[in-house]
Amino acid sequence: MAVTDGVLLNLSEPPAAASRTSSGARAAQARRQARATKRKSQASREAPLAKRRGKTSSLPAKKTAAKETQRTFKGKARKVFSPKKSSAGASVRNQEQKLCVKTSSLFKNNPEIPELPRPVVKQVQEKVFSSDAFHELDLHPHLISTLNTVLNMFNMTSVQKQSIPVLLEGRDALVQSQTGSGKTLAYCIPVVQSLQAMKTKIQRGDGPYALVLVPTRELALQSFDTFQKLLKPFTWIVPGVLMGGEKRKSEKARLRKGINILITTPGRLVDHINSTKNIHFSRIRWLVLDEADRILDLGFEKAITVILNAINAECQKRQNVLLSATLTEAVTRLADVSLHDPVSISVLDESLTDDSDFDTDGLESGDELDGFAIPDGLEQYVVVVPSKLRLVCLAAFILQKYKFETDQKVIVFFSSCELVEFHYHLFLQTLLGDAAEAEAAGPSPSGCPRLRFLRMHGSLDQEERTAVFQDFARASTGILFCTDIAARGLDLPQVTWIVQYHAPSSAAEYIHRIGRTARIGCHGSSLLVLAPSEAEYVNSLASHKINVSEMKMEDILSVLTKDDCFKRKQRGNQKSRATGPQDIQERATVLQTVFEDYVHSSESMVSWAQRALQSFIRSYATYPRHLKHIFHVRALHLGHVAKSFGLRDAPAKAGAPAGKKKRAALKRPDLHKKTQSKRRLAEALRSEYASGMEAGVAKVRKQSQLAEQGSQPGSAI
Repeated sequence: MAVTDGVLLNLSEPPAAASRTSSGARAAQARRQARATKRKSQASREAPLAKRRGKTSSLPAKKTAAKETQRTFKGKARKVFSPKKSSAGASVRNQEQKLCVKTSSLFKNNPEIPELPRPVVKQVQEKVFSSDAFHELDLHPHLISTLNTVLNMFNMTSVQKQSIPVLLEGRDALVQSQTGSGKTLAYCIPVVQSLQAMKTKIQRGDGPYALVLVPTRELALQSFDTFQKLLKPFTWIVPGVLMGGEKRKSEKARLRKGINILITTPGRLVDHINSTKNIHFSRIRWLVLDEADRILDLGFEKAITVILNAINAECQKRQNVLLSATLTEAVTRLADVSLHDPVSISVLDESLTDDSDFDTDGLESGDELDGFAIPDGLEQYVVVVPSKLRLVCLAAFILQKYKFETDQKVIVFFSSCELVEFHYHLFLQTLLGDAAEAEAAGPSPSGCPRLRFLRMHGSLDQEERTAVFQDFARASTGILFCTDIAARGLDLPQVTWIVQYHAPSSAAEYIHRIGRTARIGCHGSSLLVLAPSEAEYVNSLASHKINVSEMKMEDILSVLTKDDCFKRKQRGNQKSRATGPQDIQERATVLQTVFEDYVHSSESMVSWAQRALQSFIRSYATYPRHLKHIFHVRALHLGHVAKSFGLRDAPAKAGAPAGKKKRAALKRPDLHKKTQSKRRLAEALRSEYASGMEAGVAKVRKQSQLAEQGSQPGSAI
């Protein structure tokens, strides 16, 4: 084919045929030129419109710049469309499109929320306070004065009224009382009273006279602080604490100087028994196991055996006390081993301990067979939320407490450390923005205290855990994300709400979690979040005489309508006509989009959310056998659960264990490095003993091989 003056000529035709068609070709050429001119004029007129629609131009940069210069049409200047404005408008439109397209519907394809079973049960109640005062006991006057002035306590609680006289008589005791009823003082007061009354004055170098075992580091610090306050008038008695996370060298130095009341965690004490020579128990008079059931639940049964053997080897006669809010078969076995002719103390309302409505079906051995005492001032709620809406629902609940209520102090329980870290950082960055800016801004101008997020779990350094515990205890407001390390024995004042974002694995754990509020006669509330497939968990709680009221998810999400920052932006001057449930759904979608945009802002964030999802699935698979029909991994919709972690899609192999992936990922680079090192060694040896002629010989050999291939028949192309 050849081109001549814009006319295509077929060279395969004879010249005569070409001459006969020359006139027709000229006519066709004229028609094509007319159409091309028409197309060019239309393109020039439609160019600004195309740019307004955000279409990219196919012209070169120089030609585009020339066309955007100012033109004149019939003596009037023609308006030039600015490319900067075009790009800005396009970005705004893209953001609006992302807002509408990115987040799939949160309110479609969800399972139906079932009607919650409402069994009528009588909760076991316990009278917290008594009318008896501390000055009625035979205590040292300075100790009574310290209780009144330092601790601001005048009357005893019911458990203190029953326990303190028995312990002052020197009897062993097994004490069961609801959490937050004052069990710590029930044994601290008799210990201090008996030690200060000894005829031979205690010396610091004598070593421990009382040993207090607690399950967690925070509870050890809290008990140590209580002893310090009670011992202000008796300065010759020295308390001390041993716990994991501290330096062994400094602890050994304190043991050499002498500690008379030793508060410790079991694992740390066993470590010192095995490695520290100057620790001895020859003068032990008191052995206290606080939160005994939790000590056994955490796997410290072998450690307790080692400690008991070490104490029995040096001291046979002592007073033993076991305290717990719940009694299990394991605690009963421990009491049989460690207590001698104990007095059983239980502060329950006898009128409400009738077992006629108690159902023991489905309980396994080792479960609690009695009802639990619930504080009178505690209101318990449960809300059923589909998996896709869990994250939005939790955020709406927190925002309601923060923006529209005053003096709110909330604890949110999660099932693992990874989940605490993920939700803490997600809410810190999305609900508060930059943490540094939030701290620098100070109190909000509206007078509402600024929302503060804290987190506490077992993977934090001990210094940070201690700082968070003390900070939250002193604060009047705040949100604490934590695992079950904060569920036992901790006295955190003024906590108004307990949120159990992940259901506990037992009714006893449920009781200990909600026990962080409504303490010592105060009022508080708790909220349990369940999925539709987990609604039967309410029956499981009812079998332990725990009665909960239902809270509607719509009531929690309705708080989003009070804040215009979650209102969907409308195009142009359009006004949102959504009202009622539709408005709630739109605002919930906007909030979910904020979470998803943050999670998908980088690959590392997506990977972090996926690891948190895997941690949730692993923890979900650890529920005990008698609850598997309620909490089963196969009942989870992984795509819906992924939405509650800000993920738009469920990751592949979401339930795969992380350990295998790490090992597989580590093996490949090692093999690659070994192969490379062997190759380098071989090259080095060849170069050291080579003659320098190998490259030329290889080149000649290659040329000869190509020549042989070319001489073979049929090898030509």
